[in-house]
Amino acid sequence: MPAPFTYVDLFAGCGGLSLGLEQAGFKLALAVEKSPMAAETFFHNFIDRITDQSAYDSFASDATTVEEQAKRGLVVKELAAVLACKPVLQRLKAEGIDLVAGGPPCQGFSLAGRRNPDDIRNKLPWQFLEFVEAVEPRAVIIENVAGMNQNFKKHGRESPFDQLRLALMDTGPGYEVQPVRLNAMHFGAPQHRPRVMLLGLRKDVADRRAFRGSEQVWISDYNRRDRLPFQPRPEIAPATTHLDKDILTVADAIKDLTRTGYSRRSSISEFAKEMREDTSWMPSHIQVAHKRGKLSNHTLRKHANHIETRFRLYQYLKVEDIPAKVMGIPKLIEIPEDARRLKVAQALEGASIPARAPVRTVISQSMEELVDTFMQLGTKKHSQRALFWTKPSPTVVSLPDDYIHPLEPRTLTVRELARFQSFPDSFEFRAKETTGSLRRRVEVPQYTQVGNAVPPKMAKAVGLAVKAMLEENQSLQQKSAASVPGEKHLPKSDRESEQIELHR
Repeated sequence: MPAPFTYVDLFAGCGGLSLGLEQAGFKLALAVEKSPMAAETFFHNFIDRITDQSAYDSFASDATTVEEQAKRGLVVKELAAVLACKPVLQRLKAEGIDLVAGGPPCQGFSLAGRRNPDDIRNKLPWQFLEFVEAVEPRAVIIENVAGMNQNFKKHGRESPFDQLRLALMDTGPGYEVQPVRLNAMHFGAPQHRPRVMLLGLRKDVADRRAFRGSEQVWISDYNRRDRLPFQPRPEIAPATTHLDKDILTVADAIKDLTRTGYSRRSSISEFAKEMREDTSWMPSHIQVAHKRGKLSNHTLRKHANHIETRFRLYQYLKVEDIPAKVMGIPKLIEIPEDARRLKVAQALEGASIPARAPVRTVISQSMEELVDTFMQLGTKKHSQRALFWTKPSPTVVSLPDDYIHPLEPRTLTVRELARFQSFPDSFEFRAKETTGSLRRRVEVPQYTQVGNAVPPKMAKAVGLAVKAMLEENQSLQQKSAASVPGEKHLPKSDRESEQIELHR
């Protein structure tokens, strides 16, 4: 059998992108992740099960060199440290890496926050390109938030997405690049999650297939012919698996999970069944160590009584189709309390009384009592919302308290959010569950790991598209070599020189 295609995952996080690439048939050559917490999850799932915490902590410490860590397949340091380690770069180039993939940190240009083009984190994508230039992989994937494709109009600058596309085209041997805007729900994840990617093929690979990149961004939901303009899917773009008619829902994702584990209901969704059973992505030695039938990362968080009542209010608003912003009216201290009460009453006009949350839980018996409850429990936090069983999850974020269970007065567990991301239950998250606001700048706990991850199902679809192009390139390469008398197919480690000669 031919050797599997190899990949490097930069800014790997907990490993969502790697998981999808493994499911597509790629084999890990190296991952780089600076956070010891996120790297711990990656190590536990892709390198070896952690049974001795002190041993992992020693491995992940600054005392362990880049070369020592790279031998295990995971470097727990800044990418700059890897770029400074020439032996590792030379080894990877000599091996002929097929794919370099990753999502450089995006806070500097994310639409979710204050977008500053001078943010130092915006420089990290350029380190990514420096790595590509050093290793010269056959294919490249750069993944990021949709805001990366927006112009910095305030500062009169072009988007980082366009900057990266042009820079990748000119990096090292040069790449043909296809920009895409994908939504995870079109690839089998029960979540609305738009992301942008740059998919690049090295010029010699692209030339052999006569593939040319494009400035136009292909958008995954444009495969609907009732939406104009209809764009044909580029060869290197992933094929969608779910259209509007079969988008998965919150119920598909988590309705089979009880407060204590798995439901014994005979009827569960195909998605839930897959999440329960899939271990195919695991290295064989980790499969042996995996404890089947045990649901990890499903610890329910405890909430005070008034917080549970507030969650019931959010659920009630969702059922009544009333905007959640009514929760903020009681906090409008610039107007008198009587005026605030009137605004709340007006927002609730026509709502059902008695006010009931799911499972017929009575919140208030009268409108006056309901307004009183809102006045007591109002909050400035507008990001909280109750989920609907019949709709996909909104974009999973790194904060644990933004989304409320459709039925119960609680936030979601790590496992439930991981289901929305399409992580199988066999994938175990490590480190602490969450952390305080002051520690968020330096710590990457489980909830953050999940929220920052690439949905594996979307990553798998992208990996399959790239893999198909690499397989065709390999086939054409073999046919070209066979057509020359005396030539033999070269092993994978020698593909580099062969391709250069053929390109010339």
